[in-house]
Amino acid sequence: MAKRDYYDVLGVNKNSTADQIKAAYRKLAVKHHPDKNKGDKTSEEKFKEASEAYHVLSDSERKQNYDNFGHAAFENGAGGRGGFSNFDFSSSFSDIFEDFFSDFGGRGGRRSRKANFRGSDLRYDLSITLEEAYTGKKQDIKFSTSEKCKTCNGNGSKPGHDPSSCSMCGGHGQVRSSQGFFTVQQTCPQCSGTGEEITNPCNDCGGQGKKQTSKRLSVTIPKGVDDGTRIRLAGKGEAGTKGAGNGDLYLFINVYSHDLFKRSDENLYFECPISIADSALGTSIEIPTIDGGKAKIKIPSGTQNGKQFRLKSKGMPYMRGSGNGDLYIRLNTEVPVSLNREQKELLEKFREIENEKSNPSIKKFFQKAKSFWKN
Repeated sequence: MAKRDYYDVLGVNKNSTADQIKAAYRKLAVKHHPDKNKGDKTSEEKFKEASEAYHVLSDSERKQNYDNFGHAAFENGAGGRGGFSNFDFSSSFSDIFEDFFSDFGGRGGRRSRKANFRGSDLRYDLSITLEEAYTGKKQDIKFSTSEKCKTCNGNGSKPGHDPSSCSMCGGHGQVRSSQGFFTVQQTCPQCSGTGEEITNPCNDCGGQGKKQTSKRLSVTIPKGVDDGTRIRLAGKGEAGTKGAGNGDLYLFINVYSHDLFKRSDENLYFECPISIADSALGTSIEIPTIDGGKAKIKIPSGTQNGKQFRLKSKGMPYMRGSGNGDLYIRLNTEVPVSLNREQKELLEKFREIENEKSNPSIKKFFQKAKSFWKN
C-alpha cells in the first residue's frame, strides 16, 4: 500500500511554519495515542503514520529531501539523516512525544525533578488602616509552616545514615513500560520521583525531612499599598524536600474603610458640609488631610452645592514611583432644619426681597417649564 503524502497526513502544506506543523502533529497524537485507544489498531496505525510524518517534516534537512524527492528520499537508506532503513520507532517517536506531554514522563520531567519537591506557597491576610497604608509600616506576623529538620538536615534519615536508591526505579525516579512500539516513562510510584528510599527514618521528622513549626517574621508594608495588594516574600513559605527550595509567602493586604476619606487609586475624596450662608456669602474653612494635618481652602461667594476643590499631592503615595495623588473635596450645602422663630422671619424677609438674578438656574428652569406647558 502506497504511503500517504506527509503533508496530507498532518493536514498542512509546504508553506506551513514549524509551529504549525508541530501543532498539527500534537492534535493528531493526542487523538490517536495508544493509551487512549487501547486495542484500536486503526488508531495505532494513524498515530504511527502521524509520528513518521512529523519526524520528517520537523527537521529542515529531512523536509528539504522530502520536498525534492518525496518518499523516495528515504528508501533504501537514502537521504542521509532522513533514512528509515534502520529507524527505531520505540526511541525516536518516544523522544518526539516527550516534547509534548510531560505526564508521560520524559526529559523535561528529569530536568525539573528537583523542582517538583519545592515547598508549598503560603498565604497570610493582613489588615491595616488607611493611615498605615499612607505611611507604610513594619509588623511582626506569626504563622504555621514547615522548616527543614535540623536533626537530619532535611534528608529524612537518621544521622549517620543516607537514603538508599529506590529498589523499583534504581534511583532514576522514573520507570519505563513498553506498549507496542511506544515506550512510556512515568514517575516511580514507590519513591514518588525522588529516586530514594528512607530505610532508617529520622526520629524527629519521621523521614519527612521537615517539621511543622510556628514562625515569626518581621514584614515591611510599603507606603501606598491599596486594598487587595499582594506582596510576595520569596523563600518564606513551606520547606522543600530532597534539597529543593522553599515555597513563597504571599501577603494579601486588606485596608479598612475610613470614616472620612474614600480612595480611588492614589486619589482621596471626601464630602464637606457647609451652611447655606457660607455657600452664599463665601468663607474659609480648614479641612483634614490624610497625614494628620490641616489644609485651608477658600469658598467663594455663590458657591453651589456639589462644587469640587482639588488639593494637589495631598492624596496617597504612589507605591511604585515618587509623588502622591490628589485630595478632592466636594461641598455639600446643608439646608437648615428645626428653625427657630428669628431664623424663619429672616428667611421670609430674604424671600420677599429675593430677585431672579440671584437664582439664575431657578429662573432658567421655570422658563423651560412654562414653555413646556404652553406647547
